[in-house]
Amino acid sequence: MTAEKALSGLNIFNLRRKDWDNSWTQSIDNEQFCEQVNWELDAMEKADIILLFLSGESKSPISMMELGLFADSGKLMVCCEAGFWRKGNIDIVCKRKGIPQFQILSDLTSAVISDLNSRVIR
Repeated sequence: MTAEKALSGLNIFNLRRKDWDNSWTQSIDNEQFCEQVNWELDAMEKADIILLFLSGESKSPISMMELGLFADSGKLMVCCEAGFWRKGNIDIVCKRKGIPQFQILSDLTSAVISDLNSRVIR
């Protein structure tokens, strides 16, 4: 099955926002910021699968927080590249919680397609 067919009929939420404004005050009192964070959390709660990609060149503190929030959800699949500043912590949490973890993005992609194929076949 192709990736396109495996993904058809799914709701996909990309939490990255093209019009994100770094000047927004990160405060619960900032309506735009609060709306964005709540939208992200709502999307992850509704998702059947949550993919986290932790680039070896990033710090990604919010992604690490999201890993903690959803570690027991059974929804996570994680790619944590070599060089990620807290890779040891990610490795331990994923192992402890039974979260599928991948070292390179292409392996995560293949695993997601396989997972989706198995869901379609059922």
